[in-house]
Amino acid sequence: MSVNPELVGREFPPTAPYLVGREKVREFARAVLASTPISLDPEAAQAAGYADVVAPPTFAVVIQEQTLAQLLAEPDAGIDFTRVVHGDQRFVQSRPIVAGDLLTATLAVTSVKSLGAHAMVTAESTITDAEGAHVVTAISTLVVRGED
Repeated sequence: MSVNPELVGREFPPTAPYLVGREKVREFARAVLASTPISLDPEAAQAAGYADVVAPPTFAVVIQEQTLAQLLAEPDAGIDFTRVVHGDQRFVQSRPIVAGDLLTATLAVTSVKSLGAHAMVTAESTITDAEGAHVVTAISTLVVRGED
């Protein structure tokens, strides 16, 4: 089954709210070798004007993963996860993610391109805070390999 081109423009329901935890931010920062004190030390973050530790910009993938799971589970998508390779990742931030944020994400499929037997699916996950204000948009392109 090939990727359904009618996915373009499809929006998925918002994810369950995700409470950003201090230890999750610290663990992620260490995993990506982000050694900035504001990501590890609450006092350093507060001295810099933040309420708590600041997540590295790529932390948004933790929340985005929930939206991509919706896309991959869509019955008519035609996406076989065993054939997916992550092609590209970008972020557009309005503000940093901070421990204590309650974030919700909504995914929209913006592009489906066929490349011979392969397909590229681009999806944008718009992540907002508890007040509905934009925090970050995570943009992923998935490459779905065709049959061998």
